[in-house]
Amino acid sequence: EVQLQASGGGLVQAGGSLRLSCAVSGLSLDRYTRAWFRQAPGKEREGVACISSDTGDTYYVDSVKGRFTITSDSATNTVYLQMTGLKPEDTGVYYCAADPRTVIGGRGALNPDRYDYWGLGTLVTVSS
Repeated sequence: EVQLQASGGGLVQAGGSLRLSCAVSGLSLDRYTRAWFRQAPGKEREGVACISSDTGDTYYVDSVKGRFTITSDSATNTVYLQMTGLKPEDTGVYYCAADPRTVIGGRGALNPDRYDYWGLGTLVTVSS
């Protein structure tokens, strides 16, 4: 059974930092494209960051470039999202996801429809 468990969310002031973790079991993470998504109240789920399988290429939504970093640890089968310079608009429930297909040329990297496996989210609240 594949399980993804996100953790590390919390309340932080604007300008602060958080590191989210996603512990994965039931699949070998290196063989999967790994991503983080978020959903703010009343809004659609949005792709935040992705690491492609095979290539290790990373992709970010424009609003987090230079502030967020996605990494992956094959030894512990864990995906991380380091978030710095947090803004109130970063508030939302953050989800990790995995997909067995390699991202080619960035196409669909941050499209939630391509991901087969999802974890429960962790809430990030950024106060102004």
